[in-house]
Amino acid sequence: MAVADNLTIPVQRENRRAKARRAHIWLALLLAMTAILSLATGPTGTSLWGALAKLFTGEELTTMERVVLWDIRLPRLILGMTVGASLAVSGTVMQGLFRNPLADPGLVGVGAGAGLGAIVAIVLGAFLPLWLQDAAGYYLVSFSAFFGGWLSTIILYRVSTRRGQTSVATMLLAGIALGALAGAVSGILVYMADDQQLRDLTFWGMGSLAGATWTKVLVAGPLIGLALIASLFLGQGLNGLALGEATAAHLGIPVQRLKSAAIMIVAAATGAAVAVSGGIGFIGIVVPHLLRLATGPDHDTLLPNAALLGATLLLAADIISRLIIAPAELPIGIVTAVLGSPVFLWILLRRRGMAEF
Repeated sequence: MAVADNLTIPVQRENRRAKARRAHIWLALLLAMTAILSLATGPTGTSLWGALAKLFTGEELTTMERVVLWDIRLPRLILGMTVGASLAVSGTVMQGLFRNPLADPGLVGVGAGAGLGAIVAIVLGAFLPLWLQDAAGYYLVSFSAFFGGWLSTIILYRVSTRRGQTSVATMLLAGIALGALAGAVSGILVYMADDQQLRDLTFWGMGSLAGATWTKVLVAGPLIGLALIASLFLGQGLNGLALGEATAAHLGIPVQRLKSAAIMIVAAATGAAVAVSGGIGFIGIVVPHLLRLATGPDHDTLLPNAALLGATLLLAADIISRLIIAPAELPIGIVTAVLGSPVFLWILLRRRGMAEF
C-alpha cells in the first residue's frame, strides 16, 4: 500500500499540472475573445470590423473611427486588463499569505487608504495652491489615491514588523484598524462635502473605466506590470507557507523576505489599480476561489491563471456596464458586485457541500 501511495502522488501532481496548462490556454483564448468584443462594443456607431476592413484594403480611417478606437476603446481595454489582473493576483497573494480564503487587499487597509486619498483630493482639492492644481490637473484624484494606498501599506508594515520579523496576525489586525480609521476620516470629509463633491465621491467609489486615457495607461501600466511579474516568483514560497511558517522556514523558504515582498507587491498593484479605476470589488475574492476549484491550489499556476481570469472578468463586466443602459454607462463596481456576490455565495455553499447544482 505504501508503494502504491508513493506512486499515486506524482501521478496526481502531474494530472494537476496538465490541467493547469490546459487552463492557461483556454483562459488566454477567452481573454483574447473578450478583448476583441470589448473593442467592438460601444454606444457609437463606429465598427471595429469596418475599421479592420479599411486597414486591410488600404483605406484611410475617418477621424471618428480613429478617435473612438485608438483614443477611447483601446486605452480602456488595456487599462481594464491591467486592473483586472492586478486585483485578481493581489487577492490570490493575500489569500496565500494569510492562509485565509476570505482575504483580499481591502482586508489590510490598502483599499481603504487609497479611498481616503481620493476623498481628500475630491473634498479638499479646491484648497490646494493653484499651481499644484494646475500641475496635477485631472489626475489629482489618481495621484492622491495611490499615495494613500502606499502610505497605509508603509504604516501597516512598520506596525506589524518588530526586530526584523513581520507578524501576519498583527498585520491583519492592524489592517482592520487602519481600515476603520480611514473609514472614519472619510466619513468626516464626506460630511463636509458639497453636492457636486458627493456626486463625484459616489461615482468614484463605484468604480469605472470610463476615464481611461493613454496617460493613465502609461502611469499605472508599468507599475502594475512590474508587480504582476514579481508576483510570479512568489509561487513556491506561498506553496510552502500553506504548510505553516515554521515548516516553510525548515524547507529553506525565506519567510520574512516572502512576507515583505508579498505585501509590497499587493500595495503597488492595488494602489495603482484603485487610483485609476476607483473601487471595484469581488474580483480579488472570487477569481482565486474559482481557479482553486478548477485547477487546484498550486500558486505557481494559480497566479498566472488569476491574472488571465481577472482581466477577462473585468473586461466582461465593463462590456455589460456599457450595454445594459446604453447610451449611458453603469458603474463597473455595481456590475462586479451583482455578478460576483452570487458566485461567491455559490462557492461557499459548494465548499460546505450544500449546493446541488
